[in-house]
Amino acid sequence: MVVLLFLSMTQAQDMARRLHDAHDAYKEQTFTHRRFKHRDIVPLLDSLNGQGPLAVSQVGESLEKRAIYQVSAGTGPNKILLWSQMHGDEATATMALFDLFNFLKAENDGFDSLRQAILSSTTLYAIPMLNPDGAERFQRRTATDIDMNRDALRLQTPEGRLLKKLQQTLKPLVGFNLHDQNPRYSVGRTGKQAVVSFLATAYDPARNVNDVRQRSMQLIVGMNRVLQQFVPGQIARYDDEFEPRAFGDNIQKWGTTLILIESGGYAGDAEKMTIRRLNFVAILTALMAITDGSYKEERIADYQAIPENGRGLFDVLIRNATVVRNGKPVTMDIGINRLEVNTDSARSFKYKSIIEDIGDLSTFNGLEEFDASGMTLLPARVHEQVIDSIADLRRLDLAALRSEGITVFKVRRTRKDNFPDQPVHLLHEGKLPARPLLLGQIPTFLLKRDSKVQYNFVNGFWVDGPLGTVGKANGVAE
Repeated sequence: MVVLLFLSMTQAQDMARRLHDAHDAYKEQTFTHRRFKHRDIVPLLDSLNGQGPLAVSQVGESLEKRAIYQVSAGTGPNKILLWSQMHGDEATATMALFDLFNFLKAENDGFDSLRQAILSSTTLYAIPMLNPDGAERFQRRTATDIDMNRDALRLQTPEGRLLKKLQQTLKPLVGFNLHDQNPRYSVGRTGKQAVVSFLATAYDPARNVNDVRQRSMQLIVGMNRVLQQFVPGQIARYDDEFEPRAFGDNIQKWGTTLILIESGGYAGDAEKMTIRRLNFVAILTALMAITDGSYKEERIADYQAIPENGRGLFDVLIRNATVVRNGKPVTMDIGINRLEVNTDSARSFKYKSIIEDIGDLSTFNGLEEFDASGMTLLPARVHEQVIDSIADLRRLDLAALRSEGITVFKVRRTRKDNFPDQPVHLLHEGKLPARPLLLGQIPTFLLKRDSKVQYNFVNGFWVDGPLGTVGKANGVAE
């Protein structure tokens, strides 16, 4: 049996750096976006079966009869269960698991001793897509509209029953519960975006710590340490309030050390390819620590020192704008969130933004923000001609119209689920936003200084100007 020598903290960090830098060699190239389907992964799984140490088998099926597959590898005594996409729209770790599979079947790449040590010490069982019906719709819940992660007690979903059966029959030492979280979580009150968050789930309301939960905390300490070198100050942990219906809490209670990994957001990485790499590194780091037992040296206090997730971020935060109410100027901050709406049968998405909050938002931060001091927020101007359809926009000089503050167009024929590629706001049945500015509106408006347009905001994106985001903006219809 190959045995990996005990790695010091420095050696573990160096190994993590090597794995991070080598990730492209194992990256499953099929995945270029998060909204892939069950039918996209089936050929990949077929090709993996029998490759190196990998074995693929069907272990269940969803409500809509989609096969649920398990990939196993290794011959060691420490059984490890990993599952992703129990929420169908949380696919970052699914990509990372396929990268892990590619790593495990590789050879002669400088990692042979690490690979063989892991495979000799552990037996891995991975479920890359536990909720394929949800993945088909890119939605959180199963086809029953039940949140599987709140079904650990009643077991009304076939997918939930399968997960409990696997835990009860395999009795793994460690389980990895792999999720995505809201990208607007912050690291405590720092204003920094939480790129990855961890949780050692509680197994009782008192949040006691036994040997099983202590192992979770110790493994997370090591993963946090190595990820800090790639995203310093951007790792958080979830609140550990006990949730009696959740699988994570119950699996910890049933005797399997449970590690929750939540993939958050990273600037400029809407499809989460950077966070996919971090998942790959974090999981392998934990497997190394299980293999050589080095996690036993970690302190619980270092887990508790990881800042908790905060809720202090907006996608866009405009500070100190002047809004006229009842003829009087009022200074307001405007918090805007850009929400993803599935398009193309849930294979792609467009943004539909909303005004999430207004008022004094000085204790919040924005992923994008600027100071609008001295600027007045006013409704956008409406084009004088009513157009028949989106196609009529092609004959207009939209850039010239924007310079006059004209970004709204009345249209005779459109749908609310129409998202034009151009930064325009189409009105069919809706009302002109920002007259007055209200919560829940689509954020389309002007910012003026001394009667001159400084910024056009369309659907939550500022277009033109020195900070323009027109390249990634899409329009909206209502």
